[in-house]
Amino acid sequence: MASMGMRRETKLSYDEALAALPEILKSEGFGIITEIDMRETLKTKIGADIRRYKILGACNPHFAHEALGSDLDIGIMLPCNVAVYEGDDGRAVVTTIDPVRAMAAHASPAITALAAKVRGKLEQVLRKLG
Repeated sequence: MASMGMRRETKLSYDEALAALPEILKSEGFGIITEIDMRETLKTKIGADIRRYKILGACNPHFAHEALGSDLDIGIMLPCNVAVYEGDDGRAVVTTIDPVRAMAAHASPAITALAAKVRGKLEQVLRKLG
């Protein structure tokens, strides 16, 4: 099965990765606009225990504005999700949506080009995590 995302196994602990991500995302033009603690949510809602896992909703307002200007329905793909979870070895694993794959079925050349720009920025975020 083809992945819809990009993945980085880091040398950082879960807490270190979560602490570093806001500034790294900011350096690439993104801000965190949502944060979902999946461990807490699943424990509260259904009593399930899972490893530490957070989903950060990252938004680059310039790209979001450009995308919405091209297609108002693109909002279902916003924000760009960045998932952070604790790997079996205690180190953080960080995954992001791959906008190019996610938008592959979209016929608009403008959206396709924008997805490539966003992908480049998210790749930089993953590189900077080390």
